[in-house]
Amino acid sequence: MARKESITIQMILDTAFEMTRQEGFANVTARKVAARAGCSTQPIFRVYKNMEELWDAVYRRASTFFQDYYSLYPRVGKVPFSNLGMAYIAFAREERHLFDLLFLAGGSGAEGDAVKRKSMYELLNGAEGNVVYEIALAKEAGCSSPGDLFMQMWLFIHGAACMSLTGDYDLSDRETMELLENSYHAFAGV
Repeated sequence: MARKESITIQMILDTAFEMTRQEGFANVTARKVAARAGCSTQPIFRVYKNMEELWDAVYRRASTFFQDYYSLYPRVGKVPFSNLGMAYIAFAREERHLFDLLFLAGGSGAEGDAVKRKSMYELLNGAEGNVVYEIALAKEAGCSSPGDLFMQMWLFIHGAACMSLTGDYDLSDRETMELLENSYHAFAGV
């Protein structure tokens, strides 16, 4: 009778993903994952050809996690790009290490950036077309250049999210929504 494997691919991925959430992606090494999972490095390399494969799996899971986070984030804003901005800023505040991995250059693995990354636009747009939807809303609202407006809004939104990582952004959700709405009206000229 074959020995039952006690350490599964799912357990390894769960461990590496939780390590990324808590400690940052650079801390996901074979030895650290093995120690946290309570095994040797052998089970890791039995199911993953190398650490790059595990890092890719963690990145894909983080990407899916962000998509799920965004889809479940409450939609309270009435102005285009405000809900996208609120969710993105909240994600940076609540999931700083995953934000770093997905949206900042500092998210590389311990051996360098071996992860096959998506562009920021691909991550934001997702399978549901989140950005495309927001641009269409801006066009429906009368914006003559909604793509340009998105870029202006995005610079503000990304800057606010990055400021939250450094502790330099301490606005409440209400204040953030007001800023997003005011920025939209200023950039759109309405």
